[in-house]
Amino acid sequence: MRRRVVVTGIGLVSPLGVGTEVTWQKICEGKSGIGPITAFDASRFNSRIAGEVRDFDPLQFIDRRELRKMGRFIQFAIAASEFAVQAANLKITPELATRTGVYIGSGIGAFEIIEREHKVYLEKGPERISPFFIPATIVNLAAGYVSIRFGAKGPNSATATACTSSAHAIGDSFKIIQRGDADIMICGGAEACITPMGVGGFAAMRALSQRNDEPERASRPWDRERDGFVVGEGSGILILEALEVALRRDAPILAEIVGYGMSGDAYHITAPCEDGDGAVRVMQNAMRDAGIDPSEVDYINAHGTSTPVGDKVEALAIKRCFGEHASRLAVSSTKSMTGHLLGAAGGLEAGLTVLAIRDQIAPPTINYEFPDPECDGLDFVPNQARRMEIRYALTNSFGFGGTNGCLIFKKFEG
Repeated sequence: MRRRVVVTGIGLVSPLGVGTEVTWQKICEGKSGIGPITAFDASRFNSRIAGEVRDFDPLQFIDRRELRKMGRFIQFAIAASEFAVQAANLKITPELATRTGVYIGSGIGAFEIIEREHKVYLEKGPERISPFFIPATIVNLAAGYVSIRFGAKGPNSATATACTSSAHAIGDSFKIIQRGDADIMICGGAEACITPMGVGGFAAMRALSQRNDEPERASRPWDRERDGFVVGEGSGILILEALEVALRRDAPILAEIVGYGMSGDAYHITAPCEDGDGAVRVMQNAMRDAGIDPSEVDYINAHGTSTPVGDKVEALAIKRCFGEHASRLAVSSTKSMTGHLLGAAGGLEAGLTVLAIRDQIAPPTINYEFPDPECDGLDFVPNQARRMEIRYALTNSFGFGGTNGCLIFKKFEG
């Protein structure tokens, strides 16, 4: 018998706001968090827009003396974890400590620290490199700092599977609890690479939207005029608990996590397999794990990045996977509002998927103006949120290297 696992807390830091409910409210209103880049002078770049987290004051969450020891992605992870822990009414007592773990992914880590310290090295020499350079930068220190902050002494790990990082972190955490290696997991992802090298690297790949004069309309999944994704930043953290532990704590139960799938394309370092094979199999694997039929899924929070190829392949994969039921699904991309948070995307979108179940609202795909005939046959919840019955919801994450993850959440039934 596998243990049942539930979601008891969500913490979000996003381009739409610092906090879970402010982010969710703007998602439901169809607001865009995309604007001109302010983190650095982007005037020489062909893509000058991003989903920045504005009005983020790390001193609300972190002591000033500690800030220099951590990259921005770690700061986001700490803030989102604080929100999630508070929402779950979680107090990690000595009895819970060794049964509570942390698993936080990131695709890249602290680019801004790497760029800063490389400049120091070039201008002042190796002896002036900060002793905090490595711990401020590496991916697993988000989980490390969060575990120290809350005294979580259980499994402590991190994923770096590109844009699937936090979906894998949540799915792996689900399995850790399910098999009995922990009772509670603080899990998700964080990313902050709106830097010259981060934006420049993706721009060099011709992956980014160049709709610089209309940033709020730039991220437009499945729209015929889409021209690339928009880089975002932030963090999405979930508290997962064994059902019996959540009930014993009288914790708020937002949804149940019931399925996790993984797959690999084995096709190309950046492009998805043209027939959607990897995406089809990852959704099938998640549904098999959940023990449900495709006809039982009501809503999909899609990967939907707004790239010409990626959106087309995901739409094809959904139609292949769900058959006749595909046209009855609500499918939306919240990246139309937040941009693509890369390694943090799966964490943010898992949180939004749980909130969709909680409030029985399917988020919209904004900027959907010109249907693309290559992405036809699906209901993309265009431009306005929709009240609907959502019992099972699925969220997809696909990453460079052909790494795929899929999570399935269910409305909690006691």
